[in-house]
Amino acid sequence: AVVSTQSGHYGRGSMVLLAASVCTRKGNVLLSRQFVEMTKSRIEGLLSAFPKLIVTDKQHTFIETESVRYVYQPLDKLYIVLITTKSSNILEDLETLRLFARVIPEYCRNIDEKEVSENVFQLIFAFDEIVALGYRENVNLAQIKTFTEMDSHDEKVYQAVRQTQEREAKEEKRKKSDCDSALIPLL
Repeated sequence: AVVSTQSGHYGRGSMVLLAASVCTRKGNVLLSRQFVEMTKSRIEGLLSAFPKLIVTDKQHTFIETESVRYVYQPLDKLYIVLITTKSSNILEDLETLRLFARVIPEYCRNIDEKEVSENVFQLIFAFDEIVALGYRENVNLAQIKTFTEMDSHDEKVYQAVRQTQEREAKEEKRKKSDCDSALIPLL
């Protein structure tokens, strides 16, 4: 049985999710979120290899290489791709993939390059709610929506406070400028 641990992580396996990506069928990466430290060249190499590994007449939704496992799902003209360690639990990987695949339509009206590109930050925020430090969090779709909306509310409050401070600073500067110009003697 899969259980929630004290840390809030999902399952008891050693699932380490290295990255979650959305790419086109041709392999163009629209977004990629790494959950563990890895170099840009490493993630680019892994993602560029992915489309070449897909065998179209197979029903499998995962591919294993010497170093990683790709777990993927087609979404219209795109793929959602999870890159995991080979020691991860494939059943947990597939369940995590399903959650990622359910998140994308929540933020994109149409699942295409344009919509994903326009909503990339919202998707990354949602991805961050699913995985922390490579481990799946014990969350569902409704919780992800709530958490990202809360972050959005906090951001709006922060922006409003910042704008008020900027207005006050400009007003203070204007008053000081007016005051200084009144004190300068005319020659």
